[in-house]
Amino acid sequence: MEERKARLLIVDDEENILNRMAKYILNNMNCFSAVYTAKSGEEALDLIYRQQPEVMLLDVQMPGKNGLEVMKEAKNKGICPKTIILSGYDTFSYVQQALRLGAVDYLLKPCRSTELCERLSQILNSDSNKTAVEQPKVKSEEKMGNLPVYNAREYIREHLREDLNLKQVAEKVGVSTAYLSTLFSQHLGCGFIDYLNKTRIEYACNYMQDGSMKIYEIAFQSGFHDEKYFSRVFKKVMGQSPSEYRKSLGVVDE
Repeated sequence: MEERKARLLIVDDEENILNRMAKYILNNMNCFSAVYTAKSGEEALDLIYRQQPEVMLLDVQMPGKNGLEVMKEAKNKGICPKTIILSGYDTFSYVQQALRLGAVDYLLKPCRSTELCERLSQILNSDSNKTAVEQPKVKSEEKMGNLPVYNAREYIREHLREDLNLKQVAEKVGVSTAYLSTLFSQHLGCGFIDYLNKTRIEYACNYMQDGSMKIYEIAFQSGFHDEKYFSRVFKKVMGQSPSEYRKSLGVVDE
């Protein structure tokens, strides 16, 4: 049985960008049965209603109806393509509204064509593999459109001892800082720094059972380069100082 291909709608008021994206995707991806283009919000809505594309690349700032208005009107009609926002604006309010309307990603212009194709493939694969046997965590987060958070958490765990910041991690997972920050708050219930510190403290607690390691060594192994800051964060997260926690485990420092 031949695999059903999806329909893609690309919306951007800059005609050269629009044509370039459409041409690149047609030449490098074979998973779309049709690629439609629109230069305005009104034209986009007309194509959404008539062609009902499964996936949409959508600019935010356009004359007439902007991208967020397009999403809102389409959603009210019960037609909700999986939407990637493409914008030159790293603005928290835009990101927040796009998420509320169901956007699966928010990418900043200029965006590499290869990165865009990779993200489109991820979205399509997450749909086609819904019945496949996967690790529960990955499946759940892909289904929620939360793959950037999953990738960010994996990157944090793999580079825990390094100096990490929101901008660096956002660049590694291919989204804007504002979008990733919003995703952390929405799906993990805390900001990026709070999540990073909690993760490091979890590792520190594991090291605490080793009586041969000094507190400052544990701090360093967990990604903290300032023992006093480590102690403050540890107490905030665990409700007691590192030495008090270690004593509660019955571990005696050598």
